Amino acid sequence: MWQFVRANFAYMLAGKLRSKKGYQPPSGHDIPSDFVGVGVATAEDPAVDDYVISRLNALGIRNVRLDFTYGDAENHVARFLAKLHAQSFNIMLHLVQPFEAARRMTETAAQQEWRQFVTDTLARHGGMIEMLEIGSTINRRRWAGYTLDGFLAAWAIAHAEARSKQVKLAGPNITDFEPPYNIGLLAILKSRGQLPDIHTDNLFSERCTEPERDDHKILGHRLAPLGGFRLVKKAFVLQEIGENFGVPAFHSPSAFWTLPRIHRVLANGEEKQADYLARYMLLCAASGALARASWGPLICHREGLIDDGVEAYPGLERITHYASVLGRDFRTRPAFEAFRTYAALIPGCHYEACLDDANGLEVHAFSNHEKLIHAAWVINGRAAALRDIYPEADLLQAECISRDGELLPATPDFVTESPIYLRWPKGHRVLVKTDARLIDDLAIHAHGDKTHYLYRQDGWRGAILAGNPAEAALLGESLAPAKIGAPPKDAILRKARNAIWTIADPRDPARKLVIKQPVRMHLHKKLLDRLKPSKGLRSWNGASELLRRGVETARPVAYFEMAGDKTLTRNYYICEFVEADFSVRDIFSAFARGEDAYQGIAQDAIYQQLAGYLLTMHGRGVFFRDLSGGNILVRKSGDGRLDFSLIDTGRAHFYQRGTELSKRISDLTRICNKLHADGRDRFMEIYMNRLGREFGFRHRLPFHLYNAKVTVKRAMKGKNLKKLFRR
Repeated sequence: MWQFVRANFAYMLAGKLRSKKGYQPPSGHDIPSDFVGVGVATAEDPAVDDYVISRLNALGIRNVRLDFTYGDAENHVARFLAKLHAQSFNIMLHLVQPFEAARRMTETAAQQEWRQFVTDTLARHGGMIEMLEIGSTINRRRWAGYTLDGFLAAWAIAHAEARSKQVKLAGPNITDFEPPYNIGLLAILKSRGQLPDIHTDNLFSERCTEPERDDHKILGHRLAPLGGFRLVKKAFVLQEIGENFGVPAFHSPSAFWTLPRIHRVLANGEEKQADYLARYMLLCAASGALARASWGPLICHREGLIDDGVEAYPGLERITHYASVLGRDFRTRPAFEAFRTYAALIPGCHYEACLDDANGLEVHAFSNHEKLIHAAWVINGRAAALRDIYPEADLLQAECISRDGELLPATPDFVTESPIYLRWPKGHRVLVKTDARLIDDLAIHAHGDKTHYLYRQDGWRGAILAGNPAEAALLGESLAPAKIGAPPKDAILRKARNAIWTIADPRDPARKLVIKQPVRMHLHKKLLDRLKPSKGLRSWNGASELLRRGVETARPVAYFEMAGDKTLTRNYYICEFVEADFSVRDIFSAFARGEDAYQGIAQDAIYQQLAGYLLTMHGRGVFFRDLSGGNILVRKSGDGRLDFSLIDTGRAHFYQRGTELSKRISDLTRICNKLHADGRDRFMEIYMNRLGREFGFRHRLPFHLYNAKVTVKRAMKGKNLKKLFRR
């Protein structure tokens, strides 16, 4: 342990931990043709072997990682290994000790058992494999079982056996970005003459949420940008650590995004998994630091490219031991197609350059013997206009391929969080505009069932959400700002600071759309709101972010704003009309009048359903800031189930993790204002109990303060103030 610690101090004092390459990928390197791989497993049924091999062939991937443990020489894993070899796959055989055996590796009996296992495995299968990997998430003792001394004992035995059989050795399989382990272990192994041929680290970005984000696990959420530890920089650091100790070849043998982690904040989990896979693999290739990057399990319910239909999770993390395919109900996920597309386009290419890294916009250029390939995407929830990145002439000549390999009939208007590939003939000179960047303040929901279309006309700018180009053209023509005009009196829903009215939906006159326009701005708002997006854009953004997070709201159709408008009123937000039966305000007002049920549904049942909806909203990082009962519309189904939908979304704030409790309470004080005290207490008990908390005095106080504030505010309104003076 002292040698481990001393090596880290020496490395840091020498200034080696800070990569000189920063986080920008270097230009001009070749990506190996065998750059990608995937972790595989099978089951007792031989048909699963054949299914896995057929899926590998469909992916076009020849590199596989297979976990192998005590007893596998006599079961289906050895059978599968032989089939993979017969099909000429390149096999990284990952030897995994059972937890108890790893925990006892300082004992002679455990060492002898391990030596026999390694010797027998290499004798039987050494000729079938490309390399042997030793080490299994050794910086996670609760998963792998190793102490430092125990792992070093296991490594020494495996190293000697691998060298005697002339088998390439990889390790030590650190997981996540925890460089002190890489430094300490490689320093010790170098001093003992036991270095691996390939340095392995499971280079996860899952904990950062997005591959492009700074790793908050190092300096915390607020200081993360100071460290600049993004995926590319972390790859540089780890590769340089290996190189400094004499092991320049660096592999990431496993990485993935689990669906439960994605669903903590976002809906459309499988689509996001596919986005992250493509973006992660593109950045790994662009970095030039990795000789190979592999995805984790090919088949499993939680993180696989293919779902096997079994939700139960094995007792040991699959990153430590991917032991078996559990189910037979196989379903290919979008990530499979994203991986296939990437594997067909990028390995074997030359990396030309990072053409734009403009604070959330990524454009990377690759080339092969025939094509120039650009991969473009943005960070989650944002957008860039493709015409702001490339000249129109280049876009007209481009062949555009979606993340999942679909050849698109035309280039899209927007670059989103879902990567696209643009291809031109090799030698075609493509210019990326120097001022290319994200569209200011615009948020979009990229994984809905419709497409976003850019609107720029007569000084107006905006976006339209439509099912196809013809529908977008119809909406753009029918809803053009010049045609909207003043709201008809018989269609006005509200007219105060904002005018809100309905019109017939041009796609279906039997349906309605809602238009919102600011019409009156207080002086202080005129000053403060100049620094904010327009009200129309804020409403669009709020709805888009809610839908991204799986929180139902009125569906956005379009927003328009006049560029450079100083009145702050020349903007519109248009959404679909929500056919609601009533609002939460109606329900709570009825309960405040003494009713014990609403529309045949008991109080407690309503509280339970509403609490569930709001817990999802808050849990996914939403601070609504205007959560009045009138802003939650409700539809009732025949079985007593209530469907909630939010409106008036322009004030909402959004976070990358669950909303903190103080902000949740701030929201809930508003919605409970119309509710009687007993009802409020019961509703809040349900909400807080689901968080594992009690509704105590310090949580009750904000409700009393808010109610007092509302009472004073109502008393100070014009009519009430006149009545007071008359008295």
